[in-house]
Amino acid sequence: MQGNPEDEALTAALDELMERAGVASQRGLVRRILTTGLGLGQDGTGRLNLKITAAALEEMRAAFRLFEPFAGIPKATIFGSARTRSHDPLWREAEQVSRRLAEQGWMVVTGAGPGIMEAAATGAGPEQSLGVSIRLPFEQVPEHLHANGDRLVSMKYFFTRKLMLVKESRGFICLPGGFGTMDETFELLTLQQTGKMEPVPIVLLDEPGGTFWKGFEEFVVGHLERTGVISPGDLDRVLITDSVEAAVDAVSGFWGNYDSLRWVDERLVLRLRAAPTPSEIAELNEQFAHLLEQGRFEAAEPLPAERADRDKLELPRIAFVPKHRAAGELHRLIRALNRLPSAPRSATSS
Repeated sequence: MQGNPEDEALTAALDELMERAGVASQRGLVRRILTTGLGLGQDGTGRLNLKITAAALEEMRAAFRLFEPFAGIPKATIFGSARTRSHDPLWREAEQVSRRLAEQGWMVVTGAGPGIMEAAATGAGPEQSLGVSIRLPFEQVPEHLHANGDRLVSMKYFFTRKLMLVKESRGFICLPGGFGTMDETFELLTLQQTGKMEPVPIVLLDEPGGTFWKGFEEFVVGHLERTGVISPGDLDRVLITDSVEAAVDAVSGFWGNYDSLRWVDERLVLRLRAAPTPSEIAELNEQFAHLLEQGRFEAAEPLPAERADRDKLELPRIAFVPKHRAAGELHRLIRALNRLPSAPRSATSS
């Protein structure tokens, strides 16, 4: 069956355009983007909707370019109030936790605004911090952060900004804040609970002796969990602490043995830094049998799809078939893997 000649002509024209523009890789995906843009025009999409689409793509491109040179460096995003002042103990907590992460080789990502965001960027230093700011009429990027222009991108829309504050990071530390901070915290928890985001460490960091996050915990457990709108233990995936050291250990320790995951059809593959022993795998099968749809946890060689992509072939791995709703519990399995006797010594505290 032959295709529509008009579609074939359009595809050929787009391929010629990409050739002239020097697009040499991922041309199928680029063609989809171009085709979707043309489709918006064919649909008679209104001007406002077109402006939103164009601005979102432009902002995402700018953010992708900002992060690309640092793709191999682990990053932690720090959230918190823009209203926190430099004399506040929370400012010092944000500055100290960022400095500690930077000393361990992490980069710190912030919203590039005042308050906790400025404190975190200051602690990490200009070479170890990246900023994704939002353009608001009443909030300005601190001058010394604005001067670091090659490490900063500015956004019009909150949804593109939140995407980039989350997408590139391997750990999150939330300090007390208002609606924006709570929005970001709840979105992190939602992404983790639903499995729409790979498991990552989340820390709710308070000032020494502070009760902000303890109050949050009381609300979540006493209202959300009690009324059944979330599952018991959904908040177990986060660490609530007033210790900078505990916060840093939770972020870095999460990656002590666990490296990454990949779905291959119905199987989930967890890549590790150290191969578990047969007795350790047997123990995992006893402890986490409730996560399995069928079969068992098994040590595995790289699967054909992984080999085809040369995807972390050097790492040991375990593979299993999880239940559909098991994604929200993977953090427990990962922490158990980090505590295995075979795990690298630095991972056992996770």
